[in-house]
Amino acid sequence: MTTAPMRHDDVAALGIEPLSARSVVLSALLGTHPPTLPGRSLVALAELFGIRPGTARTSLSRMVTNGELITNDGHYSLAGRLLERQREQDGGQTAPTVEWNGDWIVAVAASDRRSMAERRAFRESMVGSRLAELRPDIWMRPANTAGPPRPADVLITSGPLACDDVDDLVARLWPLTELEAAAQRLHDALTRQRSALDHGEIELMPQSFMVAAAAVRFLRIEPQLPSALAPPTWTATALRSAYDEFNHDFQGQLRDFFAATR
Repeated sequence: MTTAPMRHDDVAALGIEPLSARSVVLSALLGTHPPTLPGRSLVALAELFGIRPGTARTSLSRMVTNGELITNDGHYSLAGRLLERQREQDGGQTAPTVEWNGDWIVAVAASDRRSMAERRAFRESMVGSRLAELRPDIWMRPANTAGPPRPADVLITSGPLACDDVDDLVARLWPLTELEAAAQRLHDALTRQRSALDHGEIELMPQSFMVAAAAVRFLRIEPQLPSALAPPTWTATALRSAYDEFNHDFQGQLRDFFAATR
C-alpha cells in the first residue's frame, strides 16, 4: 500500500465533502481544549482551505448570532449544544472501560405529542449516546457504556435482555458491514497522511484536517460494541488507536500554525 500523503482527489474519493467556513471553525474548536481560539487564527486556518477572510468572518458572526459560539476580546468559544457535542466526540476517542455483563439499555419515547424540535433533540441525544433505533421511538444498546440523559417523557431502563438471537439484533441495530468498510478506509487514510505530518507539510494541512475530522465523526457514532458482540474483524478499535497517535502530532502542527498567526 502506498504511503504517499492524501491529496485533494484522494480525500474526495473517501466521500469527504469540502469543508465550509462553519465546518472549519467547528472542527478546529471541537478539537481544542478548552474550545477557544483567536478569531484571526480561525480566519487564517480557513484561508488554507481557499475560504476568503471576509467569508470566514461572516460565518463567525452568524455562529455567534445563532448561539453556537460566544466571543470575547477577539476570541471565539463553543457554546450551547456544541459543548455537549465535544464531550460526545471526546468519548468516541476512548474505548469503554466497563466489562460488559450482558445487560442492555433501552430508551422509549413515551409521548406521541412531541414537537419536531423535541423529536430531533431526542434522536440527537440517542445517537450521541451511541444507542441505535430498533423501531420509531425505541432505542437500545449494550450497557457497556454510560446511558443517555433522560429528557421528560422518555423511559430508560437497563438490565438483562431476553432475545432469540442477539447477533441478529445487533445486525438490525447497526450496519456493521458498512461501518467496517468505513473504518478500514479511514484507517488507511490516516496511515497515508502520517508522512505529511512527519515532514511538516503545511500545504497538506487541509487534507490532514479533513481526514482527522472524518475519523472523529465516525468515532463519535461508532457503537463501541463489547468484544462479545463485535465482528471478528472490527477495524474501529484499531482506528481509535491510529487516530489517537495521528491527532497527537496533528494538534502539535495546529498549535504551531495558530501560534504563528497571533
